[in-house]
Amino acid sequence: MKIALAGGGAFGEKHLDGLKNIDGVEVTALVGRTMDKTQAMADKYGIGYATTDYEEMLKRDDVDAVILCTPTQMHADQAIKAMDAGKHVEVEIPLADSWDDAEAVLKKQEETGLVCMVGHTRRFNPSHQYVKQQIEAGKFNVLSMDVETYFFRRENKNAKGEPRSWTDHLLWHHSAHTIDIFQYMTGAKVIAANILQGPKHPDLGIAMDQSIQMKTDKGQILTLSLSFNNEGPFGTFFRYIGDSATYLARYDDLFNGKDEPIDLSGVDVPSNNGIELQDREFISAIREGREPNSSVKGVIECYRTIGKLAASLEEQDGWS
Repeated sequence: MKIALAGGGAFGEKHLDGLKNIDGVEVTALVGRTMDKTQAMADKYGIGYATTDYEEMLKRDDVDAVILCTPTQMHADQAIKAMDAGKHVEVEIPLADSWDDAEAVLKKQEETGLVCMVGHTRRFNPSHQYVKQQIEAGKFNVLSMDVETYFFRRENKNAKGEPRSWTDHLLWHHSAHTIDIFQYMTGAKVIAANILQGPKHPDLGIAMDQSIQMKTDKGQILTLSLSFNNEGPFGTFFRYIGDSATYLARYDDLFNGKDEPIDLSGVDVPSNNGIELQDREFISAIREGREPNSSVKGVIECYRTIGKLAASLEEQDGWS
């Protein structure tokens, strides 16, 4: 399996670290924004071809699939171009930054029949997999979820503290992790969703604080708080409140309601790294000719919901 990775930033490096642990996989091409940094990363990981030309890379015969870790605003267009070139594609979260673009990617996947998967990593973290297994075994049912997504992003920098060429977004990017896992865990239809947001940053042009509430047709509720203003522990922290237990998920670690660690060895996965597990699923789905977990079809309801929330914010902007 020959892979091209587009986007040589902090998250692209996480994928390269995971891919080197998967048998029978070779990263044959790396695409970046500037040639000097792209070549340096290619040299570091032993990748033979480095370029800043995404479309030129798509013409190569030694690329079976593409992993996109590029700026959010490029995801939909690049995913469609990859499938037009006959390449399977894994799009890092989010799939798109508009509902129309998300729909267009789904339409292209259905047209080509290629594997198109979205990087909804929470589905693959062992912590969340454990909770999902408890639900499927009939031992736990979600009643509500309380989630905090907190970062400190008053300057346009990436996860490594380096200057970023694009602007991140709380709604289209960071809420997608939680909205999708809420729908995935409950298996229910969202019948109500509300959003409020604080002022937009004068330079970045994005809201720095948001609050989202959702309800399913089974009565389960989600309360999600998001902030780029938080000077504290960074990341997303999940509290699953259910009929038989409370679980606290922090990336690949899980705790009970008393903050005692839960042994995740029973999840039985080849790695404890969610990104690597996500990439393993992408490659396995291609090899087995099947739909992957977090396929574009499987996550599309998340983006439909976000599209409705975005429309609600536009209405609020005109409210007086």
